[in-house]
Amino acid sequence: MRPSLRALAALLSYPTAEMQDALPELQAALAADAALAPALPGLQALIAHLAGDDLLDLEEEHVALFDRTRSLSLNLFEHVHGDSRERGPAMVELNGIYAEAGLEPAAGELPDYLPMLLEYAAVEPARGAELLANAGPVLDLLHGRLSARQAPQAAVLHAALLVAGQPLGQVPATAEPEQTPEQLDAAWAEAPVVFGPGGDPAADCGVDALAAKLRAARRNPNPMPPQRPVIRHVAAASQG
Repeated sequence: MRPSLRALAALLSYPTAEMQDALPELQAALAADAALAPALPGLQALIAHLAGDDLLDLEEEHVALFDRTRSLSLNLFEHVHGDSRERGPAMVELNGIYAEAGLEPAAGELPDYLPMLLEYAAVEPARGAELLANAGPVLDLLHGRLSARQAPQAAVLHAALLVAGQPLGQVPATAEPEQTPEQLDAAWAEAPVVFGPGGDPAADCGVDALAAKLRAARRNPNPMPPQRPVIRHVAAASQG
């Protein structure tokens, strides 16, 4: 069990009064994880932001960043290969992996939702870190885009990259200009995001590669017994 990763999941989830009340516990869990030390100043700044702002303002900020800005979507497959035939099977594989660990996505959330993956990594640190590493280029891209917007949530992506053992700044990213819904639809109907040499998204972090990781994880002969039926981002963050 790695409580700091549950804290990361909570900080990146939709803000609630419960989350605000739990911020001291979340900060303690993060400070206790020495591996996250390089990201800790940014995480502390994010916690101060979440503690100091009105909840309605935080909710509006979260929706504007992650729901209305598709280039910042927390659903990782959105950034890889939107029309890949592997996407559906990979989602099924993720759900199976979560079920083995006693986790289930919250209602309305897809299994590639980053806070859900962080929750899984908290329960299964080694296997979760492998999945995060496979998604490293997407995490790096999101970190760059959030940093370009000076969004404090970038610190969570920094921490996720540390967990994954992946470097920062390998995927160039800048803040994207605001677009109309029509422009967004047109852009996302075109070619998928490309990473790495040769311009083949499957070469580094495509759905095909992630699906292969999922299948490998499913072959683990000693799956962790179920621990809890439904994902909870905040309440268990300080439990070890």
